[in-house]
Amino acid sequence: MLVQIKNAQAVSAERVSIPFSAMKFEISKILKEKKFISDVEKKKRKLRKAEVNFLDIMLKYEDGVGAINGIKLISKPSRRMYAKKGELKPVKSGYGISVISTSKGLMTGEDSKKAGLGGELIFEIW
Repeated sequence: MLVQIKNAQAVSAERVSIPFSAMKFEISKILKEKKFISDVEKKKRKLRKAEVNFLDIMLKYEDGVGAINGIKLISKPSRRMYAKKGELKPVKSGYGISVISTSKGLMTGEDSKKAGLGGELIFEIW
């Protein structure tokens, strides 16, 4: 999902459609809250006699420059990365955010540190 968003922004696309999952929807809501994307909608599309859910993500640009400068995927299926609340550091001196999967759901590194929770580091974005 993140690579699709990054690639769409590299070619100045207005929107990107991604197959729906609950985790992708939560991630996109965090990105919207932190102003990396402008809007996200859950839509249905008819595909071969079946309805399929997908996310329609509107990308954000400021003066023709994308709001996302970089994405670093940290945790991968082959290597999961976990961090305790004290190990969470600011991303790019506070210009970016990290997204963490905690026992209370997905949240930013900042929010999980305030809540006193650690978890799986999913990615960093700036």
